[in-house]
Amino acid sequence: IEAFAPPLETFARGRDFAAWLGLVPRQHSSGGKPRLGRMSKAGQSDIRRLLIIGAMSRLSRLGRKSIPKGSWLERMLARKPKMLVAVALANKMARALWAMQMTKESYRDPTQTVAA
Repeated sequence: IEAFAPPLETFARGRDFAAWLGLVPRQHSSGGKPRLGRMSKAGQSDIRRLLIIGAMSRLSRLGRKSIPKGSWLERMLARKPKMLVAVALANKMARALWAMQMTKESYRDPTQTVAA
């Protein structure tokens, strides 16, 4: 990410970084009514493609075995198409990457922090 993206300090928050990658819905809002469209696909396509491939591997048959019951990911898979869930997961991963880079912390598994 450091090789292809601008310095992550230039983004105010994780959503801005995900928007730069093209992983957020395009907004067609008017008159205070939010209308979200398709994924914008703006920004660096190489990073976006790698994040989506990583998310799809998580959603594969082998990766699904380790998805906790009742988690965000399981609920999304129950009601949305697999590719849409993969893009949403890639968006979440991009935001987490930005946060880890800004705070200089390692990844903390949310399931382990709840159990501790």
